[in-house]
Amino acid sequence: MRLGDARSGKLPDNITGFGRALRRAGVPVDSSRIALAIDAVRLVGINRRDDLHAALRALLVSRQQDIEVFDQLFDALFRNPELAQQLLAQMLPKVRQGQPPNRKARVQEALAAAKTPAQGPRKESEIRLDAAMTASDQQRLRHADFSTLNASEFRLIERLVREVPLPLPPVPGRRTRAGLRGQRPHWAAAMNQARRFEGELLWIPGRERRAQPLPLLVVVDVSGSMERYARLLLAFLHNATRHTPRSVFAFGTELTDLRPAFRHCDTDHMLEAANAQIADFASGTRLGASLATLRERHARCLIGRRTVVLLISDGLDTGEPAALDAELLWLKRHCRQLLWLNPLLRFDGYAPLASGAQVLHRHAHGMLAVHNLSRLEDLAQAMARLMKR
Repeated sequence: MRLGDARSGKLPDNITGFGRALRRAGVPVDSSRIALAIDAVRLVGINRRDDLHAALRALLVSRQQDIEVFDQLFDALFRNPELAQQLLAQMLPKVRQGQPPNRKARVQEALAAAKTPAQGPRKESEIRLDAAMTASDQQRLRHADFSTLNASEFRLIERLVREVPLPLPPVPGRRTRAGLRGQRPHWAAAMNQARRFEGELLWIPGRERRAQPLPLLVVVDVSGSMERYARLLLAFLHNATRHTPRSVFAFGTELTDLRPAFRHCDTDHMLEAANAQIADFASGTRLGASLATLRERHARCLIGRRTVVLLISDGLDTGEPAALDAELLWLKRHCRQLLWLNPLLRFDGYAPLASGAQVLHRHAHGMLAVHNLSRLEDLAQAMARLMKR
């Protein structure tokens, strides 16, 4: 039985075009998945649109965060015959087009690439100047909100955030060493010095405290409202805190320990491992219950009240405010400083009106913005100012 155009049999080409559109939108789709999708459509048929949608989504989508992208591309490509080289248009009836839906930037870029016709050979007298990534474009991307980037810009920013440093000021540790400004004499160093000078003690070195980096506890919100920020901030923190004692956790409806993923040296491998570990990506937000799990199972990550806690969230919590208040009070007592990194500070005149945001604002020592590349570049200086204050 032949589906699609009975004269030319375009079903495999149409499914292949749909898979390429998904790939342009950032969904990992390979040739084996496309081949399985072609066989599945032949078995399921095209009589019911919901069966076709379910079969293709089961075979072409492997991550929860890509479901919304698939749904939007499926609705766009299977309705408009002019998109993606008339993808499956011979199978589906035409519908009246209304206002264009609000689609993700990844979907819009994939559709725009599908509508662009193939360019023929240029004439010798024709001269075109490519102004991509000029100084104005770079300046725009540095101040562009992460949630407004398309797929290609998102991949570029993901590479750039890995080069942003996060130098934190060191603090005096408990261990000591020989120095010039110690209040107590370091007799072991004094005896070694006297042995080098035939028993004469020229000066008595003091006992100074060794400088050490501040340990970090990072808690990243991976709920639906933080979908565009979580991946970029994880890539940023993986490289920026490479030489700092760190413990990284992700939370949505439950807490996920990302320390095994952060042991990878390569950032891409870390992101793949984190994606495999996080089961509640793009779900709801229950910060109070997640902090309770942190207190019960991972309290040793807070080292001697010297740990700086970076809580990355927009504060849109769906749990009980009383439970969140109690857990934040415990966390504040057992850390050096609690810093709230809030992407919603991109809005002028932002005020924490949600119940969870109000509790966070009351307990946090400071609130910093992390919604674009320029804010990440200034994050280290802002954290140093808050810790000195």
